[in-house]
Amino acid sequence: MQKIGDQTIISMVYNNARKMNLFDDVIVVTDSDIIGEEIDRIGGKYIKSKEAHQSGSDRIAEACKDMQVDIVVNIQGDEPFIKKQPLEDLVKSFEDGNVGVASLMQKFPENESHENSNIVKVVCNRFNDALYFSRSVIPYKRNKDAEEILYRHIGVYAYRKEVLLQFTTWPMGMLEKMEMLEQLRYLENGILIRMIETNEASVGIDTPEDLKKAIAFYNKD
Repeated sequence: MQKIGDQTIISMVYNNARKMNLFDDVIVVTDSDIIGEEIDRIGGKYIKSKEAHQSGSDRIAEACKDMQVDIVVNIQGDEPFIKKQPLEDLVKSFEDGNVGVASLMQKFPENESHENSNIVKVVCNRFNDALYFSRSVIPYKRNKDAEEILYRHIGVYAYRKEVLLQFTTWPMGMLEKMEMLEQLRYLENGILIRMIETNEASVGIDTPEDLKKAIAFYNKD
């Protein structure tokens, strides 16, 4: 509900997603009456969660359980600057029948600290399927002469509906409990997450410091 320019962050995310003309429908799913009222105010659609949820995936699964959909895209409410092209690439990845979940990653910007635990890191195999996500720096560079390419995870997901509904039946595993990262539940249950690399600049807003960066990014861009 903080503002960037004259819009709240959640209204920016919603309006941005609608303007892309990429999705059949755009809906905010929330447990907050305040956010619901804000989406109402701008003429948008929202669904109020009926239960308390541990993760965004659980919340979205409840909302879409009875919807006739194939692919569900989760743009988190703290990503107001996400561009159309990465999302289009994300959806296209499901042309591979082996893909049940997909997400976005980006090479670490030079001005970002690798040590920041609010920035999630990801390492992949040569097919761009995620091997692991962590709040710690991964991989550890023991060989100082090795080429170093670090990727940060961007909190945007796409799922096949049936895989998303499966997710809600699995208990939190040890890794998810330790890192507090919901995507690890998929990996712990043998579900591949296809990572799509993007070069589009984006600012996820997790902290007051991130909000200052987002406002500066908005004013510059």
